[in-house]
Amino acid sequence: MSDRLEWEQVVQTAQSIADVQEADGGIPWPEGHVDAWNHVECLMAMSVAGLSGPARKGYDWLVRTQRADGSWPMKLVGGRAVEQGGESNHAAYVAVGVWHELLVTGDDGFAREMWPVVRAALDFVVELQTTRGEIVWERAADGTPARYALLTGCSSVYQGLRSGVLLGERLGDPQPDWELAADQLGHVLAAHPEAFADKSRFSMDWYYPILGGALRGPAAQARLAEEWDTFVEPGLGIRCVSDQPWVTGAESCELVLALDALGERDRALKLFADMQHLRHEDGSYWTGWQFVNGKHFPHERSAYTAAAVVLASDALTGHTPAAGIFRDAGSHVTDRPTAACGCSHAPSRT
Repeated sequence: MSDRLEWEQVVQTAQSIADVQEADGGIPWPEGHVDAWNHVECLMAMSVAGLSGPARKGYDWLVRTQRADGSWPMKLVGGRAVEQGGESNHAAYVAVGVWHELLVTGDDGFAREMWPVVRAALDFVVELQTTRGEIVWERAADGTPARYALLTGCSSVYQGLRSGVLLGERLGDPQPDWELAADQLGHVLAAHPEAFADKSRFSMDWYYPILGGALRGPAAQARLAEEWDTFVEPGLGIRCVSDQPWVTGAESCELVLALDALGERDRALKLFADMQHLRHEDGSYWTGWQFVNGKHFPHERSAYTAAAVVLASDALTGHTPAAGIFRDAGSHVTDRPTAACGCSHAPSRT
């Protein structure tokens, strides 16, 4: 199997996402619900492939479904909210999508149209930040914030905040509060594992601090080495969870992006080639493979998996001006502990 996809194959994969887009612009999971995070990931992939019409239709969906507090319902089916809570990482990822679209197209007008959506979304996110710096994972329908934070979610939120800061600078509306929030969140992600609920059986908790940009350099390399043999199945991809014989395409391609962000190009190319056994002849991708039973599991092909493949391909080939968006997410890594984080060298926030 080649370690690259031909451009025609990339477009075919992106088209498989457009093919499942609903009439209102939402891009659902195989079981039928739409959430803002996976929806945005799919829009980014379609934009990479030049499918600008479906991508912009998807951004219109985000505008219409955003709530007054800046969030999106956790799950929507047929345009109706079926789970009302608002997740911080869902809201934050909209900034990544809009920044990505600007990088791909150079369309400042689009970014200006979306700026009020991004501002409301990231203001919602920052309101969920604790004194120490982590950002709790949701606000319930009654307005109550969650009692804990998630490492994977906060790693993605970090990238969202950084993207929002860049957008604000580009549009002449700087947001220093978001920058401060990102600095503090980045420190907690790098130095305070106790701030997050234990989800260490999931591979995402392993690589997401790198993918989102909070971790770079020797610390990132050490983190990869620590769990590489736990999660990576040579020739197949990576496990979704450490205790199940199940590799998944989306997680494999996200690790490709994390490796690329660290300059680990050879390992990234090898892993990208390894996961291509999940490709269907129509360009879509099976969600995962249970390698003991020898069966696709679940028996579905998911748009979010296809999206991760397209974004990984772009990172490896440099096809669009947005190819380095995950690589560049770590360009502002800094150590800004707060007085409440527990570090002895933490300065006062004031």
